[in-house]
Amino acid sequence: MVLKTFGWSFAVTALGLVAAVLFGGWAALGLVAILSIMEISLSFDNAVVNAGILKKMNAFWQKIFLTIGILIAVFGMRLVFPVVIVAVSAKMGPIEAVRLALNDKDKYQQLVTDAHPSIAAFGGMFLLMIFLDFIFEDRDIKWLGWLERPLAKLGKVDMLSVCIALVVLLVSAMTFAKHAHQHGGTHADKAETVLISGVAGLITYLVVGGLSSYFEDKLEEEEEREHEEEEKAKKTGKPVSAIALSGKAAFFMFLYLEVLDASFSFDGVIGAFAITNDIVLMALGLGIGAMYVRSLTVYLVREGTLDDYVYLEHGAHYAIGALAAILLVTIQYEINEFITGSIGVVLIAASFWSSVRRNRALAAAEGKGSGSDEKSEVSSGV
Repeated sequence: MVLKTFGWSFAVTALGLVAAVLFGGWAALGLVAILSIMEISLSFDNAVVNAGILKKMNAFWQKIFLTIGILIAVFGMRLVFPVVIVAVSAKMGPIEAVRLALNDKDKYQQLVTDAHPSIAAFGGMFLLMIFLDFIFEDRDIKWLGWLERPLAKLGKVDMLSVCIALVVLLVSAMTFAKHAHQHGGTHADKAETVLISGVAGLITYLVVGGLSSYFEDKLEEEEEREHEEEEKAKKTGKPVSAIALSGKAAFFMFLYLEVLDASFSFDGVIGAFAITNDIVLMALGLGIGAMYVRSLTVYLVREGTLDDYVYLEHGAHYAIGALAAILLVTIQYEINEFITGSIGVVLIAASFWSSVRRNRALAAAEGKGSGSDEKSEVSSGV
């Protein structure tokens, strides 16, 4: 079962690591490995969400998502998007950016370093919004209850996450951007660059979130219509075209999944710039990670076991929050790549262990015949 589900991921991992060694030696292999782990750790929640929607789709649309969808996810978001970011930030064409990255690494490195404040501001704001929207939402299951309960109460204030994000952006522009290591330009120019890029990151998040909500609403409408058609068919005795109806609903599911996938891809792609500026290593590492996310999605659909580890989503979002803070700090200061790459793994591991402890406590409570009060207390987190 494991080999059947993760076979392609194992093959891509082997090829990717060999390519990394051939391209940049053992140091490149280490960076690709860190990028792969970061992408996987940040996308656990993505896999869980994907699995919850994918299991509603018929076999045909599941294959479409796992074939065409993987092409969009790997080649679109993990290969093309990093090039676009560099091209826009450095104000050059994408083909020129690729040629420069491959043929003149020193100049490319300098251009990316000069553009890093804008990249960090864009990515930091996008990731910060993902984190803030998560922690301000009131959830039945809480991992760090002492922190998440008061934050959920604060989250009832409209647009609080946007306001906090804008305050953080303003502070970053007036502090970190003042001393950003960038050739040429005044402090005011750098602050303006950080502000514009940060606002662009915020707008991107709001647009992606709006599209996701739109497709989610369309999906709900299609499901309601399908249910009404089924009820009508039962009364009239006329058969309803199940293939056509499931096709419509599945098509909107597919679109919704792709928008969700893109939104989750941003954090990995943007976060990768905090680890390396090499687009080849970035593409290899994120591509390997994307394959495992797809394989994990399939595994969840077929087995459904990871849904029991309820704190993994929390750990992933705390990792996103930490990565957002790191990116904003790197506008001025350099942070060791090992710290950046490993912090997500540590948080995911902690949330996984907490989930295991919770499951054991629930099993013990059930074995002793404990009531629902005890269970709810265990499920509320630390």
